Amino acid sequence: MSIWCGPQQLILASQSRARRMLLENAGLKFGTLPADIDERAVQKNSGLSAPGEIASLLARAKALFVSGQRPGQYVVGADQTLALGQRMFSKPADRAQAAEQLGLLAGQTHALHSAVSVARDGKVLFDDVSVARMTMRRLTAGEIEAYLAQAGEAVTTSVGAYQLEGLGVHLFERIEGDHFTILGLPLLSLLAFLRREKLLAV
Repeated sequence: MSIWCGPQQLILASQSRARRMLLENAGLKFGTLPADIDERAVQKNSGLSAPGEIASLLARAKALFVSGQRPGQYVVGADQTLALGQRMFSKPADRAQAAEQLGLLAGQTHALHSAVSVARDGKVLFDDVSVARMTMRRLTAGEIEAYLAQAGEAVTTSVGAYQLEGLGVHLFERIEGDHFTILGLPLLSLLAFLRREKLLAV
């Protein structure tokens, strides 16, 4: 018996390995269909500057885009922003940019804003944003280089050049926030919504 009891398959509008893992570990049966949207253009055209608002905007945009292609299905969109004060970070383009980001984040506390949105038939039914505060250790240039050498190409796949579920854990001295928020999906609030919609057996 599956925990998911909706009439149609749940859809995740993301190709994020971490988000897929979270839904799989929660026992949900779902399909994936990444949203083909220009995130930077959506952000720019919105005029928004607050990291949490931008994450929410992009999560909604992804869910709505895919829901237009999957009539009747619940579609989950998600997005995450990283901000150090008012400065927002994007995924580093290469190892040099990853080193630069780590140099800026080292010894500082930054915020991860993770947003989730659920849409069906072109209408947003639910959205939520959660925040995790991440304090990185003071790092020497040598330590940053050693980390980059060990982590390899993975440093360009995540904003901030780290994945907490992997070698990135070595960079931190304190974390405030839940594991799901850090991995980019406010899972508890999402499951609560799905439960209210009578879509889960548990």
